[in-house]
Amino acid sequence: GQDYDPQGASVTLLISDLAMIPVKGDAQVAHLDKSHVTVHTYPEYHPETSLATFRVDIDVATCGTITPLSTLDYLIGSFDSDIITMDYRVRGFTRSIDGRKIFNDLKINSIQNFISDATLQKYDAIDVNVYSANIFHTKMLLREIDLKNYLFNQNAEDLPAPKKQEITDNLRREMIEIFNGRNIY
Repeated sequence: GQDYDPQGASVTLLISDLAMIPVKGDAQVAHLDKSHVTVHTYPEYHPETSLATFRVDIDVATCGTITPLSTLDYLIGSFDSDIITMDYRVRGFTRSIDGRKIFNDLKINSIQNFISDATLQKYDAIDVNVYSANIFHTKMLLREIDLKNYLFNQNAEDLPAPKKQEITDNLRREMIEIFNGRNIY
């Protein structure tokens, strides 16, 4: 269970728009503007290992002409992420001028193609894509652990080498399990 009650919602109701084909009767369409962002946070703490995780799920959607993939470097740079899981899916279709359905109007074979080399160099990344369904999935795991970024009220330099190694190993094991989505250790 959760110990909070989420509140709030908004929607813009588009009452009228010019139709290209004459429509009989009334029509109403609910529309969330050109694009929208949803953020969910999940803080978690393990009382025995003292490892805390903070998960942030960010959904970026658009029905405009700019792909949400163009925001990836900005979003990744805005968070100090150890593990990143990204999904890009194309829903529905649009039509060409001659009426032909276009199910994916973006040339894509990997989400990684939309992330800068400088960002990718910091992570190990793998793709799991379903091209026939226009579903693209990339997972990224931070390569280097800088212990000072993980300690609270403690200086990494003040710890003995065996303790630093123990903490680093615990962090890496936790990250590997989260990255793989299953208990390993």
